Amino acid sequence: MPSPPSPTDTPAPADLLNDLQHQLAVFARRAEQTRLAGAGQMRNTMDRAAYLLLNRLEQHGPTGVKALAAGMGIDSSTVTRQVAPLVDGGLVKRATHPEDGRAVVLELTPLGRARLHEVQDSRRELVARLTADWTPMERATFCTLLTRFNTSVSQANAGQQEGRQSGRQDGEGNGEESREGSAERDGLGGPRDGDGDGDG
Repeated sequence: MPSPPSPTDTPAPADLLNDLQHQLAVFARRAEQTRLAGAGQMRNTMDRAAYLLLNRLEQHGPTGVKALAAGMGIDSSTVTRQVAPLVDGGLVKRATHPEDGRAVVLELTPLGRARLHEVQDSRRELVARLTADWTPMERATFCTLLTRFNTSVSQANAGQQEGRQSGRQDGEGNGEESREGSAERDGLGGPRDGDGDGDG
């Protein structure tokens, strides 16, 4: 991997931000191309939203829909919609809350855990190949910065969601229909499908 530029080679702030936004667009496209290229290999393929849901359940254990939605920064209705095919496929099951018999939680099945681990192993192998010529320090630095960036995106999306909810409440109070802002379509957030969670 090429050595980082010296301070004298660092682009101007505006140029650097332009390069960064371009590389993010390229990254998103290449990541999608990589996912589609593995579509014929079941071991390598899993819907992004499904992967993040399964990963969250493995990390945090049985979780209710509302808590799962809050932790991932998405609506409960979105979680309900996304988890339905996972339940139908036997990867997730609904169970009674251990402390509240009236509540229902979602938990991984043995099949779901095995499937998640297959995908994790495949993704780990891919990342290892892509960064084969990186030093351990470069990998660690990239992981730290990418985690920080994902956190910033999640916080921005959370702020947009709060703003929309506030706007809807104000609109209802005035008898007017609330209109969603265009920031989600034009900004980095994009359509919300559960990928704002940093667990992935």
